[in-house]
Amino acid sequence: MSTPGADAVLPVAIGPAAPACAPPVGQDGGGLRPSRARLQLGGRGRVAGPSLAAGALVALSLPPWGWWPLAVAGASLLYWRLAGQPLRTRLFVGWLAGLGCYVPGLFWATSFNWYGGGVLMAVEALAMAAAAALVPARHGRLAAFAGASTLLEAVRTTWPFGGLPLGGVFLGQAQGPLLADARLGGPLLVTLALWGLGGAAGELAMAVGSARHGWGRPSARQALVGGAAAAVVVAVAALAAVAPAGGPPVAHVTVAAVQGGGRRGVSQAQVDPATVFAAQLEATGLVPRSPNGAGPSLVVWPEDVVSVDGSLSGSTAARTLSALARDLRTTLVAGVTVTIPRRRFLNEAVAWGPDGRVVGTYEKVHRVPFGEYVPYRSLFAHLATLSSVPRDAVPGHGTGLLRTPAGPLGLMISYEVFFATRGRSAVRAGARLLVVPTNTSSYATSQVPSQEVAADRVQAVAEGRDLVQAAPTGYSTIVHPDGTVVRRSGLGTQQVVTATVALRDGATVYARTGDGPVLVLAAALAAGGLFAAADRRRRARPVRRAASPHS
Repeated sequence: MSTPGADAVLPVAIGPAAPACAPPVGQDGGGLRPSRARLQLGGRGRVAGPSLAAGALVALSLPPWGWWPLAVAGASLLYWRLAGQPLRTRLFVGWLAGLGCYVPGLFWATSFNWYGGGVLMAVEALAMAAAAALVPARHGRLAAFAGASTLLEAVRTTWPFGGLPLGGVFLGQAQGPLLADARLGGPLLVTLALWGLGGAAGELAMAVGSARHGWGRPSARQALVGGAAAAVVVAVAALAAVAPAGGPPVAHVTVAAVQGGGRRGVSQAQVDPATVFAAQLEATGLVPRSPNGAGPSLVVWPEDVVSVDGSLSGSTAARTLSALARDLRTTLVAGVTVTIPRRRFLNEAVAWGPDGRVVGTYEKVHRVPFGEYVPYRSLFAHLATLSSVPRDAVPGHGTGLLRTPAGPLGLMISYEVFFATRGRSAVRAGARLLVVPTNTSSYATSQVPSQEVAADRVQAVAEGRDLVQAAPTGYSTIVHPDGTVVRRSGLGTQQVVTATVALRDGATVYARTGDGPVLVLAAALAAGGLFAAADRRRRARPVRRAASPHS
């Protein structure tokens, strides 16, 4: 990612006013039923504290802190806190949980623009608020909780301006057993499984609490629903673990991800492109060679490390890279930015073959909003300084497939690795290895680079492919289709990461079906929960008899 996406977020205060919170009320059929005296104690704190804590637990499951069970605990706490609450309070609970999640989860944005980062966090938290509003107060809660939370996460990661997958709950599961679900349904199924498991744990916890502490009438039905839901989530994860992880290897190739190293926390404007290019050339001298002088079959350079004006063809950089590919007798893939007229630029991955000729070019499709381009620039220019994003990247339109002498490669440039649809597009077009040139050097901390490694793991599992990532200051990684990170560089170091990887054919269930089935399932769960709640309310209304004519 060249320049972070929150650079030019508007300095306006966005977010709902804190409503007066109604005290929690009981849940029919064995939910929480505090006494009147307990309801009067704590007031807003009894709502706000657990809500913020629930979101914070989810955030702490994310890299770089990440321990995946914390997300289940956070989801369970949120599910409990929503029980029996009126609509206005559920909105408030959900928004506070969203703040608890996205303030730490997106904290990297504040280092570029503190007020823009604050607005970004507040707006992203609205997704959890909307999901919480769709969870009924009493009946049908578990299905609606899992379905609505997944649907709103799908919205958040695709809209507006293409969405923001960073901070997504699926990234916190990259080291847990739910990661295997990505083979069947991509990041959305991982998300659905997490919210479903958290809701199930909440149901079981409330049933146990009712029985042991007198929180309400013990409910066997509540325990049965929670247990059944947890069993379904576990069964799906077990099935996904043995599902086809793509096809068997059809060939093996040696790869090298070249990391030039350097200072982190600086933008492109603060670094001379010639310095970055020279560091990459120096690091490439560390690439191992065979006794006959040949390098690995594939050498990957990061995003943005080659910068030219006007045209790559015939430039000094192009001649240098062509000679380097010939010298190593390798396929060399490098990230190139080309400045073109009308204040625009191209963000490309260009491949040179062992004979020194260009064999393929891919232009980045998913640009970083407010980082690589400014949507509605003329409007936002009146509201914020846009000097940090002087040019707009031209959007690409390709599948991401590059056919090279090293094999058919699936290219995703930086930010695109967070979008499962980009990997799927390349694999369906014939890619046998995923390649990610990236640039996270403008982020001073490890937060974004470590979340990107989690995205690498999810992509590799979802598509059933080995994955190679190169970053100028880290992390550079090599990941196997089971999500195992077999090689990982340090941050800021000059380093070459090498391994032998497989070229694979075949497709996972997710590569064949995409997000559609999970979206339909999530919508059915949300609708089913809402219908169950409406039906119970209808049946609970007293029946009014018509007045007798003789009365």
